[in-house]
Amino acid sequence: MTTTTAFLTTLVIIGLVAAFAALWWGLGSMVFGGAYDRKQAPRLMTARVALQALTLVLIFVALYLALA
Repeated sequence: MTTTTAFLTTLVIIGLVAAFAALWWGLGSMVFGGAYDRKQAPRLMTARVALQALTLVLIFVALYLALA
């Protein structure tokens, strides 16, 4: 494994953990409801989707570099 591949693998793992954390934070917000949920739930779900998209891009870049 090259240094670049190891670095991208680390970034993918960080992205997966961050997306998972945003998902659970958003779900927890929805479970408890209230004013916090009305304000933060859309932001948390948008952050989750953005983190998932970033993680997918990192996975594709890592695969491209590994197979090239």
